[in-house]
Amino acid sequence: MKEKIGEVYSIKEDNPWVKGCTISKQINHVVSYYSLAENTDISAEIHPYYKLLFLHDGTMYVYTSHEEINIHEGECMLIKINVPVGIKTNTGAIYTEMMIGEESMLNQVIQPGEVFALKELVPYQEGKIVNMDVAHNDQMKFVVMAFDQGTGLSEHAAPGEAIVFALEGKATIIYEGKPHEIHAGENFCFAKGGLHAVQADEKFKMALLLTLD
Repeated sequence: MKEKIGEVYSIKEDNPWVKGCTISKQINHVVSYYSLAENTDISAEIHPYYKLLFLHDGTMYVYTSHEEINIHEGECMLIKINVPVGIKTNTGAIYTEMMIGEESMLNQVIQPGEVFALKELVPYQEGKIVNMDVAHNDQMKFVVMAFDQGTGLSEHAAPGEAIVFALEGKATIIYEGKPHEIHAGENFCFAKGGLHAVQADEKFKMALLLTLD
């Protein structure tokens, strides 16, 4: 994975846009980061697979020949397949793009072409962790989790590389025995087989993208 492993970082801060340019960075076979300067666009393209866009900073428009849909910071959209779709921004935009195959299992709460906020998908429940599978296939799994204060995941290892997107609140991630405090808007990467645990210091929501070989 072309990303920092075992430390807290920020996709937003690490991928600033450059005036007049669009920039892409492929992290692995599933995820890429995009930085679009103000008044730039990525022209419409047709893809035979779903893509999930997660906007970290700025605003952008997803457009087809029939509509323009505005996406704000913290919001997501599942891009329709087999339709020319472009992206443009007046203010600048930094977002993550996740490749989700056409044959993937998609949660019924997610509809292609609709804007949604990841942190609104799962509620808090007292003393519990609430988990929702958003999408998964043989190469990836994307989930959203809500931790009540004081709850957590005991130490374990994942069968692939993973990226955490902290969505709300604060938690401590213990990675290979070392604690790391993470806040909303920050990120953390696990290597395949890296031992980690999560402890919610307060009510905490996160998304987790697991990629498999």
